[in-house]
Amino acid sequence: MSYFLKFLRGKRSPRHHQSNDSNLQKKNIEDDVLDSDLSQNTENLKLLFSQTPDLVIRRFSISASKSEAALVYLSGLTNKDTIHNHVLKPLMNSSFDFNKELPITIGDIEIVYTCGEVENAILGGDSVLLLNGQNTGYRLDTKGWPQKQPSTPQNEISIKGANQGFVETGSQNIALIRRYIPHQELILKEMIVGIRGKTKVSLLYLRDVASEDVLNELETRLQNIKVDAIINIGELIEFIEDNPYSPFPQFMLTERPDTAVSHILQGRFVMIMDHSPNVLIAPTNIMSFFQAVDDYGTRWLVSSFIRVLRFLAFMIALFLPATYVAFISYNFEVIPMELLLTIAESRIQVPLPPVMEAVIMEMILELMREAALRLPTPIGQTIGIVGGIIIGQAAVQVGIVSNIMIIVVAVTAIASYNIPNYDMSSSIRLLRFPMMFSAAMFGIVGIVIGWMTIVGHLASLESLGTPYGTPLTPFRFADMKDAFLRFPLWAMKSRPKGTGAIPTIRQGRNRTKR
Repeated sequence: MSYFLKFLRGKRSPRHHQSNDSNLQKKNIEDDVLDSDLSQNTENLKLLFSQTPDLVIRRFSISASKSEAALVYLSGLTNKDTIHNHVLKPLMNSSFDFNKELPITIGDIEIVYTCGEVENAILGGDSVLLLNGQNTGYRLDTKGWPQKQPSTPQNEISIKGANQGFVETGSQNIALIRRYIPHQELILKEMIVGIRGKTKVSLLYLRDVASEDVLNELETRLQNIKVDAIINIGELIEFIEDNPYSPFPQFMLTERPDTAVSHILQGRFVMIMDHSPNVLIAPTNIMSFFQAVDDYGTRWLVSSFIRVLRFLAFMIALFLPATYVAFISYNFEVIPMELLLTIAESRIQVPLPPVMEAVIMEMILELMREAALRLPTPIGQTIGIVGGIIIGQAAVQVGIVSNIMIIVVAVTAIASYNIPNYDMSSSIRLLRFPMMFSAAMFGIVGIVIGWMTIVGHLASLESLGTPYGTPLTPFRFADMKDAFLRFPLWAMKSRPKGTGAIPTIRQGRNRTKR
């Protein structure tokens, strides 16, 4: 038996060593410079892409000089029309000197020197031109993978704003922002994140406005990421956020170019990641999550009223179920007698304590919300409406919950939908449960303890080293013009100080006295 196992190990080990030798050979080829022999270069590329059947090596001869050349690319990542009309046709129908420019009608052409640079260019969607007798190659911008055109944002609906939203291609998202800010001070910095995935992350900011310290901190955190690949921008946030254990979002995601541009003008940074239809805005504060793009396209009195409603919805979504539990369990003496009799009559057949009643209904609401979100839109709407009516009515008739509890849960759900940012709304939904348990144990005192804990946590939280609770903690009176109320635009002359913006004045005197 031992001889048989030893025999099997002996059979496996050469295959293992062969695999290691192959990987080591590929690693050595990546570090090698290109050879002047075209055949040697193509053989090296075949070895590097040995398990890549979509690799295309198009060998041809230049008509006048009869020189041999090869164009190498991946068929699924390039534009075939660009390769045929702007690369192969000019090269095969004209003569040119190697020491002069190529007769190629493509804007972006770079010289590559090593096999590793050729490999990265091909995997990035470019094509590489290799010429016999030259120990360098030419990277040609012929990207042509499937792309989605800008469409209406799905999660951030605007009444008066633009209807264009970000897409999954980083270059298109950068172009959407440049259309709003065609200025030389709009800086673009590109970084590669991921060892295997090599995802491109682009930083956009105003050089004469944004804080240099915040920029250095953000670049340091991005450079310190050591991971195979970043699939979506939510994963990127977890690697660079200040406090990963906080329930509150420390960066803002948006799918609207006008929202991103508005924050850039305030002195913030926008991160665009390939493959993601959302861009990341940093640094942020608690007030940023209650602002919407329509606030600045509507009259300031109306916008201020709507913003007050959002903060009221925040308090309702966070405290209403806990307040119900506290009043029914401990502090029922503060309820008016007529209302107390009505509540007692509706709860006379409910065998569960108020906290269990509230938790069950909130969990059912969350299950219905997730089911409606994952199902197709027509089916999801049907499930949400019909399921809510049937389950709510059946629960009341059976006696599991009371009519008052159904009203509390419904109002809480409506209030949570009034918060314009999905991440902040999700955080409030999560915090609702510990608030209910605190109210069940200590009544109104428990709610006060929970609220003070949240306030203390917000005061200590930071976003890229900047205060998260500004303009409240630390208090900045000038920034209060765009906090709970939205003052007229001509009255907001300075940029928010919480972003660390260098020139705080962003506009002059735009309105004269009459």
